[in-house]
Amino acid sequence: MTPQQMRAQALAKTRKLPMPDSPEKVCADADIALHSLVDVTNKETNLLRAGKLLEASELAARKAELAQTYVGLARAIQSNAQEIKETAPHLLQKLQQGQAALATQMAENLRVLATAKSLTEEIVSSVASQLGQSNQTAAYGNTGRGTATQAASIKGVSVNTSL
Repeated sequence: MTPQQMRAQALAKTRKLPMPDSPEKVCADADIALHSLVDVTNKETNLLRAGKLLEASELAARKAELAQTYVGLARAIQSNAQEIKETAPHLLQKLQQGQAALATQMAENLRVLATAKSLTEEIVSSVASQLGQSNQTAAYGNTGRGTATQAASIKGVSVNTSL
């Protein structure tokens, strides 16, 4: 069991969350939010693969909203899982299948995000290095030979590694 699953189970045991509606309605809403989250994440992944970073970043707010909605519903479902198992076990099974699809899509999305981040850092570092080399002065030392100075990266270029 993953640490996230253990933490979720601990949260579910600490206090019982009330169901905001009937179990069928809550599970249906969670299923809609789950599939919408998978779709938005898939769109983001495809845009990132195509190099459309600005368009992909525009999906972040919608993705966060869907994730928050889904997590809230999932916590209520988990807190009332025994009741739902007794009244509508097929709904839980459908949600578990949707969660598997979400996990697969999220893993792919994270791989693409990591690749885009790494590529961006490499490009910025390469540009900074090239600009630093072009700023080197051509000078001769006391021996009549060119000075062997190390080409430093240009000053003023930064990379936000927190993304």
